Amino acid sequence: MTVHRNAVAVIPEDVPFATASILGCAVTTGLGAVFRSARVQPGSTVAVIGTGGVGMMAIQGARIAGASKVIAIDVVPAKLAAALRFGATDVVDARDGDPVAHVRDLTAAGVDFSFEAVGRAATAAQAFSMLAPAGVATVIGMIPDATPIEIRGSELFLQEKKLQGSFMGSNQFKVDIPRYVDLYRQGRLMLDEMISEQLDLTDINKGFDILKAGAAARVVVAMGRTR
Repeated sequence: MTVHRNAVAVIPEDVPFATASILGCAVTTGLGAVFRSARVQPGSTVAVIGTGGVGMMAIQGARIAGASKVIAIDVVPAKLAAALRFGATDVVDARDGDPVAHVRDLTAAGVDFSFEAVGRAATAAQAFSMLAPAGVATVIGMIPDATPIEIRGSELFLQEKKLQGSFMGSNQFKVDIPRYVDLYRQGRLMLDEMISEQLDLTDINKGFDILKAGAAARVVVAMGRTR
């Protein structure tokens, strides 16, 4: 692959290729949304809608940033259980009533930061609604083009809530990737645990089947030599 030198970072020899392979997408997007786009502060409260690969990294980012409460929201029980292992303090099954109401029950006034990692207008609106006054909602999911998001205008100016987007975690590759590798090597960032399965290229169709089932975080396909 030919890429610009600004998009290349050196990975230490002791980091396995499979682990390094997820740094360029899910890790960068989820962590960057927390660290760079939203700038989550220690002691703050956080909600993450969607606990796939990107959402799970946002959960880890919130934990590493020192959030006092991290609420994971999803419709898949297995993913909610995994979210608790990666740093969520509470989980909300979105099939069980209004997730916004559940978040408010857990926090009283709402959360300081919310992250939408599904890519739907409805969940983006929920991320905004579950904010406390002056809170920041960050949309990470890829909402289809020309799809409007409905929010209450009064919450923008009377409560000073903010709705923003984050593309690839507002990343700066040459700075961020080495930082994430250091967090991994320190044992603070769980990357190996994010890989649900490693497959040979001949089993790539199995990989797609695993993804369609919806329970996997990340599936890595080995296309050549591995460390």
